[in-house]
Amino acid sequence: MALEEKDIERLMPGARVRVWERIQEKDKERQTPFEGIILARKHGTEKGATFTVRTAIQGIGVEKIYPIFSPIIARIEFLEVPKRLRRSKLYYMRTLSAHETREKLQKLYR
Repeated sequence: MALEEKDIERLMPGARVRVWERIQEKDKERQTPFEGIILARKHGTEKGATFTVRTAIQGIGVEKIYPIFSPIIARIEFLEVPKRLRRSKLYYMRTLSAHETREKLQKLYR
């Protein structure tokens, strides 16, 4: 199942998403969620287009880079989408503490 066109348009930096990944374990397939903030989206809508999702797990920052047209992605749930952004890449959020990140995000989603 490929992503729908409306979902691809909503993949923008600053959006809080839950990406459901398909994981193959021997003869079983299961889905696991990875929830975080989209930091960047690269290469538009071409075949090699990607987006970067970041979250903190037990105080450690974790980033995953997903190809948009990957069969590994089962679905994407949008938790919050920012109304307006001034930057196309949010790499500065890597250096912020958890408290500072929450403050910045509250301003984005208003």
